[in-house]
Amino acid sequence: MDANLKDFILMLADNNMILGQRLGEWCGHGPVLEQDIALTNIALDLIGEARTYYQYLAEKEGKAEDDYPMLRSERAFKNVLLVEQPNGHWGQTIVRQFLFDCWHYFHLEAMVESKDATLAAIAEKSIKEARYHLTFSGEWMIRLGDGTEESHEKMQASLNDLMPFFDEMFDPASYEVACINQQISPDLSSIHSKAIAKVQSVVSEATLDLPTDYFARKGGKTGLHSEYLGHILSEMQYLQRAYPGATW
Repeated sequence: MDANLKDFILMLADNNMILGQRLGEWCGHGPVLEQDIALTNIALDLIGEARTYYQYLAEKEGKAEDDYPMLRSERAFKNVLLVEQPNGHWGQTIVRQFLFDCWHYFHLEAMVESKDATLAAIAEKSIKEARYHLTFSGEWMIRLGDGTEESHEKMQASLNDLMPFFDEMFDPASYEVACINQQISPDLSSIHSKAIAKVQSVVSEATLDLPTDYFARKGGKTGLHSEYLGHILSEMQYLQRAYPGATW
């Protein structure tokens, strides 16, 4: 398989897998049962999408699906920094989810037209779930941002903290540029315009202020991660590392 295509698929898969792991940490800890279940379902959706990408790679390279999420080190992961950030409180999780969803939904929408038939089919299958995720996180942004004084302050602080990770999703890595040129990946500038319009609309309705003066944090797409990813992988990969080749 072409190296640029492989890295592009890994980026798509790793984003979903790592965020799914993060959301899974909320299982049993949500503020109310309904939202606990909702986040767990979103986590399963994301991990399910990640699996379709890993399965695609495994078929092409003659490997096992688990080799990709379970046997790579931190530097080999291509996920953006946003998805590995800690859950924090409920508001922080919602802001992180909303910012990701604004990229994820519009990216899938464009990926339906990919020249890679398998990736186009995955996007077609996943977009319905991504639309629900965006609705869910957007509604909570408004509910908490335009809620009590305390919830408003916490949401504004969370938005200030996480907005610096937003731009990385739209800054193409070299392998994305190659895939864009081959019409496998969509042009990220067009996705950015739709995503930022959605962000601005929801943030405004939530009576929050969108940060504009910040230092953009990047590096995850090329394997330069925060310390948080290592902690996620140490737990996620424990069984495979402790009992190599174990099946269940």
